[in-house]
Amino acid sequence: MVKNTVGINLFGSLIGIPVTLIFALLLNEIRSPKFKSFIQTVTYLPHFLSWVIFGGLFITLLNPDGGVVNYLLLELGLFDKPIQFLGDPAYFWGVAIGTGLLKKIGWGAILYLAAIAGIDQSLYEAAAIDGAGRFKRMLHISLPGILPTVMILVIFAVSGMLNNNFTQIYVLQNSLNLPASQVIDTYVYRTGLQQFQFASATAIGLMKSVFALALLLGANILSKKLTKSGLF
Repeated sequence: MVKNTVGINLFGSLIGIPVTLIFALLLNEIRSPKFKSFIQTVTYLPHFLSWVIFGGLFITLLNPDGGVVNYLLLELGLFDKPIQFLGDPAYFWGVAIGTGLLKKIGWGAILYLAAIAGIDQSLYEAAAIDGAGRFKRMLHISLPGILPTVMILVIFAVSGMLNNNFTQIYVLQNSLNLPASQVIDTYVYRTGLQQFQFASATAIGLMKSVFALALLLGANILSKKLTKSGLF
């Protein structure tokens, strides 16, 4: 249970934070307002869908019996039989991380774009005059300018290492993938509300909060030592 909780969150953060950051930097470089608005709308839309709808959509897409993903994989000759994406525990972490990233990437990019908008535009103009291209301006102006925002999100990610998106896991979870999908939140739900062991569920929730506080303080101290920025 703890392994699944930490594993999904750890790999999700290691993949999600850099990918969202790169997406925001590239989105900021789009010069066509209409195309930029279209990309933003498409990537923001999943955030406003509930996990019941979004997760149900992916359950249908990943279905081994007629799902679009398996159909394409078979037609391309990459596999010779359908893959049980949600029926095999080996695939669950990848599915959980991938669907979580697709749902959050557009909304998460808003924070980075807001931070980029606060950077002094004269820095970009001076760099352009000195001959710096888009990539160098992105690397030496945009990225350092939003570093405090990045570190705050990293601190939040570390402090939430024991918290999964309950709705996402619960929607994608089934009896076949339970060895890889049983996390602390779903265990507390089953223990407290289904088995009526309220004392055990409360104790687990309390200990999770204590560890989350310790992780928050530790990540903040480390961030201030390494980057001189933190929550407090």
